[in-house]
Amino acid sequence: MNFNSKTVAKVTGLSFRQIDYWDRTHFIKPSVSEAAGHGSVRLYSFNDLVQMKVAKTLLDKGISLQQIRKAITYLKKNMPEVERPLAELRFLTDGESIFVLTKDKKVIIDTLRSGQLVFSIALGEIVEDLKGEIVSMQREKKYEVTVKGTKYAVVLHPDTEDGGFWIECPALPGCSSQGDTVEEALEMIKDAIEGHLEVTEGKKGARKLQKTS
Repeated sequence: MNFNSKTVAKVTGLSFRQIDYWDRTHFIKPSVSEAAGHGSVRLYSFNDLVQMKVAKTLLDKGISLQQIRKAITYLKKNMPEVERPLAELRFLTDGESIFVLTKDKKVIIDTLRSGQLVFSIALGEIVEDLKGEIVSMQREKKYEVTVKGTKYAVVLHPDTEDGGFWIECPALPGCSSQGDTVEEALEMIKDAIEGHLEVTEGKKGARKLQKTS
């Protein structure tokens, strides 16, 4: 799956400003598709989301962005086999320094300076939480709309790449629409249903005329 900035902000808790700044400063860039001018969309991978969530967690624990950058630089230099440190390693922090657990449980790397270990960031938990958020976002939702006095069941689907939602009316094959918000999508599907009914009624009327002529 790929995720646009709107989806990234929702599942990671980052602001659009932070996401944009991290991209422009090459801290965490979208690995699927970069912004290339007005109207283009940044697309992030799930690994990108993990890195951003870990970075956000470190920020929330009092670590500055400059310290995180310094730690990543150190890790890339000393652990070249690790391509994406934020998505592949387990971090510990006391709010002042950043530690990394190694394969040897007795060895903890202090990427900034020596300090007392207070709590850890469990990468596995972050990954599972993100998966849960994404599954929840993907889950289709059913609504009911009324058009010309008749109720129709409709199904709403989130669009994680382009943003917003697309919506369909199963009772009327091919009848679908989209919207940036749930409310807009519901209004748009009403228009689509009405248009679908008008076309259907028009075809029925044309068949009757053919039969009588």
